[in-house]
Amino acid sequence: MVYDICIIGSGAGAAPIAYELSKAGKKVVILEKGSIYTENDFSKDELAFVRKSVLTPNLKEQYHTIEEFVNKKWVKFPTYETAWNWWNGSLLGGSSNLMSGYFHRLKPKDFKLKSVYGKIKNSNIVDWPISYDDLEKYYTKVEEVVGVSGEVTNYKHQEPRSKQNYAFKPLQEHPITKLFDNACEELGYTPYKVPRAIISEDKNHRKSCYYSNFCGSYGCSSGAKSSARASLLVDALKTNNLTIKANAFVYKLNSNKSKVTKAYYYTKNKKTQTIQAKIFVLAAQAVETSRLLLNSKNSFYPDGLANSSKQVGKNMIFTGGGIGSAEFSENEKLNHEELFTQGLFVNRALKDWYYTSKFKGGTIDFLFDHANPIRKANLYKKDGEDNFLFGEALQENIYKNFTQKRVLNFEIFTDWTPNDNCFVSVDEKYKDKYGIPVANIRIGAHKQDLEAANFLALKAKKVLVKMGGKNIKVNMSALASQNLQAGGCRFGNNKKSSVLNKYCQSHDLKNLFVSDGSFMPTGGSVPHTWTIYANSFRIADYIKAIVS
Repeated sequence: MVYDICIIGSGAGAAPIAYELSKAGKKVVILEKGSIYTENDFSKDELAFVRKSVLTPNLKEQYHTIEEFVNKKWVKFPTYETAWNWWNGSLLGGSSNLMSGYFHRLKPKDFKLKSVYGKIKNSNIVDWPISYDDLEKYYTKVEEVVGVSGEVTNYKHQEPRSKQNYAFKPLQEHPITKLFDNACEELGYTPYKVPRAIISEDKNHRKSCYYSNFCGSYGCSSGAKSSARASLLVDALKTNNLTIKANAFVYKLNSNKSKVTKAYYYTKNKKTQTIQAKIFVLAAQAVETSRLLLNSKNSFYPDGLANSSKQVGKNMIFTGGGIGSAEFSENEKLNHEELFTQGLFVNRALKDWYYTSKFKGGTIDFLFDHANPIRKANLYKKDGEDNFLFGEALQENIYKNFTQKRVLNFEIFTDWTPNDNCFVSVDEKYKDKYGIPVANIRIGAHKQDLEAANFLALKAKKVLVKMGGKNIKVNMSALASQNLQAGGCRFGNNKKSSVLNKYCQSHDLKNLFVSDGSFMPTGGSVPHTWTIYANSFRIADYIKAIVS
């Protein structure tokens, strides 16, 4: 059978295309590397889903190599040596099943950072070939179809909106937000109410949030979290036009000079199968997307498929920033019952310095510790002098820290500045269990990223102090966040300096599209997921217009 559309991957970049094209009557097949799970499979078992993830491959069988700059030279090591896991969830719906769902739109200036701030030395910043206006209606579509809950905050960097309100009312908030809002008012800051990709009201087969607080790293057992699987693929399957082939690891795309002709994949039993389609859409997440194209080289494209520009894998972007925390105990402003209210969201951020006059700033999100009791208990295995505790002393220390204080964290998101030392390549010396070269990720951060993060950390710390937080800790880092990947197949109008055109269609192969975060030239100072969803809906409209 020749399908109309073959999609490789099933996450935020893939599902909108499957949803829209199957509803339009086209025959669509998804090739998903992982298995299919439903709400009934998602428990709150920290051992299974976090400590020993059942949703990612065994690193001894499928891994990556990382290059870091150590002692003035680049050093490469395989991830199975360090357990630094770059797999973000191999299952239907991809890593969107495991996200916390902090959703932020990009802003108009994010599409033209080079024009706004000029070219930064040792960077590869370029403007996007589209504008905010091109994506705005698709951001709105995500709010309605995928599901975003919130309340619009009026502040100086607010992006234009075609609709006044979010599709779903705000989620319930924890009492600590009162301390946060009051602290911001005293400091002259604007408390930004963070929209979440978690529905506050029932929607079709999905149940509203029941406030377990098990969001980050866990699948949602009610369907409230707006994963690609729950929000789009379940409905797409009802058209009977969508076929999902799970446990299908695509290792090569075949092509002639102008078109992709078939996809090769391994089944769970390591048997080779092929799929033919009129149009191929690659959405395997940025690192693996570049890997597949580089491993698909042929006589027409000796440097990798769709790589006449030699830009595949180049200009990878993640998110710069870091984390901080403060401890809170009951006080006259927040009693014990209020402080230890469980499950409710903080949903607050600071975005007053998203732009500054001299450099691009970013976003500061505030949140409680994830509900991982094993991890939390492990933090209290030592006393204040770094001595290990045992028996009753250990028990008392854990009990005290679990019952007498809560930790409020902040996460900083800055633009990861694209540069020549951040890219994906493949190395024939390192192969996975299938004998396929693994992705090598060189992680080179631009110095401006850390400078912006430190600037924002000082603002966050002022809020925590004003709130009455104690034992404040701040850790800014130049390391990449493996959970937030983009770049590697940037789009643009010039085929010599970009991989894709403005519709995320290969300059070289007209039936090949890339719809995950790979297309992004810059990432914005926010998580990328909402923009990936929105852009995928935009691509779907274009494909519907051209497919016969």
